[in-house]
Amino acid sequence: MASILLHTDRLEIKLTAAEKMLARRKDSLVIPRDSIRSVALTDDPWIWVRGVRAPGSAVPLTLAVGQWKFHGGKDFLVLKGSRPAVVIDLVDEEFRRVLVTTRKGIELIAALRLEERKPHKIRVHHAKPRTKAVASMTSAEVEQGKAQKKPAQKKPSPKKPAQKKPAPKKPDADS
Repeated sequence: MASILLHTDRLEIKLTAAEKMLARRKDSLVIPRDSIRSVALTDDPWIWVRGVRAPGSAVPLTLAVGQWKFHGGKDFLVLKGSRPAVVIDLVDEEFRRVLVTTRKGIELIAALRLEERKPHKIRVHHAKPRTKAVASMTSAEVEQGKAQKKPAQKKPSPKKPAQKKPAPKKPDADS
């Protein structure tokens, strides 16, 4: 089974020798952390498979290792059986999505979220505090009484005329 190693700057998926042979790939998959758009955990990874295998190896609903090409690009899969898998969506990389069967999916997602909370990853936006407009007056104006505070007048809200509903007609008792 492929090993997933999480570094501070990259996510590395180390393939075994058999997986490299089945995927027709010489090296492991290295994904920069900046290019990871989202990560999801799925119980049924086979619904996430899209496109056709090229190059790679597949046994339907049992094994899928290698590249899958589709209209929008390529995906990389390392799926075995009906085990839970991690779905990693990427931006500006060789693959658009990576699917890997793993037992440690929850821990991987938690580790990725913890890394986002570090101070160097957080963007802080400094906004000016919102204050009410206050008229500035000199102490002389205040003493002279020029700046008398007037109570705010409320505008009456327009009231809708009450609509009378016609009373329902009662059936005749004569019939």
